[in-house]
Amino acid sequence: MEDLEKLRYPIGHFECPDNISDEHIKQWITALKTLPQRLVDLVSDFSESQLETPYREDGWTVRQVIHHIADSHHHSYTRFKWALTENRPLIKVYEENLWSELIDAKTAPIALSLSYLTALHAKLVYMCERLTLDDLKRSYIHPEGNVNVSVAENIGKYAWHGNHHFAHIKTLAERKGW
Repeated sequence: MEDLEKLRYPIGHFECPDNISDEHIKQWITALKTLPQRLVDLVSDFSESQLETPYREDGWTVRQVIHHIADSHHHSYTRFKWALTENRPLIKVYEENLWSELIDAKTAPIALSLSYLTALHAKLVYMCERLTLDDLKRSYIHPEGNVNVSVAENIGKYAWHGNHHFAHIKTLAERKGW
């Protein structure tokens, strides 16, 4: 079971520090800024067969992971906007496993999501680099557990999320010798 946990969470679970420092924010923004290019560098030479390889048994294929990152970070960007423009809005969750079974997630060229991530992260990073201390304290409510999530914490969550899925693909490539 420990091996499955390591495959599922190769960098561990996200743990938000009790006190989010300026240094945390800077590191997280750097992770968001570099993710699209790191992904392109990692997968640009993958064959169709490699893209159809699950990162673990019963896991998503590399193609699905890449499309998932784009879908998830799209939602995150919207959550940032809601938190910054509304008073603790209740966000909508999405069924990521069902989204991963849609035709675009299973068959679309990865270039679509890689290009989208490049543009989306450019906008996201531009915004995050200009947030004030008051902006970072704003929040939304996640309906699963009725949890309050600050803008600062959301930056960390999505920096972790990108690194988490990047690690899925990278460790698969290392295991397979790609």
